[in-house]
Order: sequence, then C-alpha cells, then structure tokens
Amino acid sequence: MSEIPAPDSYKSISSPSTGVYRDLGSKFISLAYPVSSEEEIKSILSTVKKEYFDARHHCYAYRLGQTGELWRVNDDGEPSSSAGRPILGQLLSNELSDILIVVVRYFGGTKLGIPGLIKAYKSAAADAIGSSKIIEKTATNEIVIKFDYIGTDTVMKIIRSSGAQIINQNFDLNCTITVRIGISNTEQLKGSIRENGFTVSD
Repeated sequence: MSEIPAPDSYKSISSPSTGVYRDLGSKFISLAYPVSSEEEIKSILSTVKKEYFDARHHCYAYRLGQTGELWRVNDDGEPSSSAGRPILGQLLSNELSDILIVVVRYFGGTKLGIPGLIKAYKSAAADAIGSSKIIEKTATNEIVIKFDYIGTDTVMKIIRSSGAQIINQNFDLNCTITVRIGISNTEQLKGSIRENGFTVSD
C-alpha cells in the first residue's frame, strides 16, 4: 500500500497578531507570530520576555513544517499541561503551522484552578488567531540536477513539465540546475531525471 503524499499546501498566519482574555483579575495577553525556524522562535521569545518582564508567566506553543511535525509547548511555571497544551490545541484545531503563540499572564491575585487556566490560555490563543489573517503556504523541496551540457534540452523539458521553479543554474562542462518543487511532486521529478541518465540530489 503506497503512502499518501504530504500535502503541498498548509495554513499559517500572514503577520503578527494579538489577543486578550481576562478572568478574576488575571490578564492573559496572547501574541501570535508567523515563524520559520526554531532560531527565530528563540529570538522572539527573548524579546517577549524582555518586553513583558513584569508578567508572572510567559507560556507558549509552536508548530513548524507543512505537517506541524516540529512542535513544542511550555507551561513556564503554570501547572503541567494547563497552559502550553491548550495553546497548542488551538493551533491543531485551526490546522496552523509555522506559527508561535505566546501568552503572557499578569496575575490578578485569585487562583483560577487548572480548569480555569486551561480555559484562559485556550481563549487567549483563540483570540489572537481570530484577529490574524490566515494564509496558505506551499511546502516545497529544493533539488539539484547534474548533467552534461548535451543533455540541457532534455533536462529543461522535464523541469517544465513538472512545474518546478528554477532558482539557480550553471551551464558549464558539468551543468547544474537547482529547482524548487512541491513536496508531493518531488519523487516523480527525481524519477524522470534519473530515467534519462542524469543525477539528482537534495
């Protein structure tokens, strides 16, 4: 049984957005960011903690990649699974990836209990998502095709028929072309290249 191809499109947000939730004096400010790497996430988290240095907690969740295969949650001192997980739940229910949501809490003096915390972090995250613009992104791979100059016409025909985008090319005695192509069409393009006696690598 063959595997179902990974989807070429997935949802994210176009730009940062904010939301807020209040309960029993506590204020939960939610900050949503489009992100593309863990390094970028670390930088944003550092900035948020400096800007909201007087907040009691800085809880967050993120998902990266077209299927959200890279993810993490952090409760930052709140009871286990009462903050990061509810935030992640909103990312999952809205099928969003390449996104980070941080919820900063200013304590109001009254404990909310775990059910109250779950509701608060979930609602704050939902508010930030609700005020953001949802976009579709395309998941792609980059591959490098190597060939002799005499094979240029054949290689170009294969690339055109696959719908791949050329992002770099070098025509010399040993030629290379780097292309970007949708995830689900990658293996088919590689197969066509190899069938014609050319070399392909990621």
